[in-house]
Amino acid sequence: MDTYEKNRRFLDMYNDFIFLEDEPQKADIIFVPGNGFPQMAERAAELWKGKFAPWVLPSGRYSVVVGRFAGVQAKQQIYTGSYETEWDFLYDVLTRNGVAGQAVLKENQATYTYQNAIHSRAVTDAAGIQVNRAIICCKAQHARRCKMYYQLLYPETELLICPSDTGINRYNWFETEAGIEEVLGEMERCGAQFHQILREKIEMPGKE
Repeated sequence: MDTYEKNRRFLDMYNDFIFLEDEPQKADIIFVPGNGFPQMAERAAELWKGKFAPWVLPSGRYSVVVGRFAGVQAKQQIYTGSYETEWDFLYDVLTRNGVAGQAVLKENQATYTYQNAIHSRAVTDAAGIQVNRAIICCKAQHARRCKMYYQLLYPETELLICPSDTGINRYNWFETEAGIEEVLGEMERCGAQFHQILREKIEMPGKE
């Protein structure tokens, strides 16, 4: 009996929480949280060309942990530019894959996922875009945390998750140390970071 079959009940709980995926529908915008992998922006480009949304908003400066753009993490032979921010990289991926430059909005200050959501909301508000439904193109294992944070900033918006597989997915994460660390790390961050967000909201001046 393999690892999955022996631990099916517990692994399915983690899978159902972390690995979200929706069928794409017509939306007002496509969000791409910052990262160094091209697959999510490539997926966003496919959806934009399929007329699922008129706007794409990649978001990101670089990881707050690293303090600089950590470089292209896949398909380096294709994406060879010198990128200062995650947004610069994602813009290049989008436009190379057929997205019109004027359809790509700019957010190049965020350094972690919650900031991706915060700054993206500021961009759409400034542009006067009413976001009733949005698509999020993110890493498969990043889906739950992305949805949590973007939903906090877009509470009335229907969010659809259209993830990409960058090597870790619901079928293999428990087979490698790297996969276990990343997926269970997502579980921990969903709790710890959301805990801090809720605490900050409780401590806001003017609360009753």
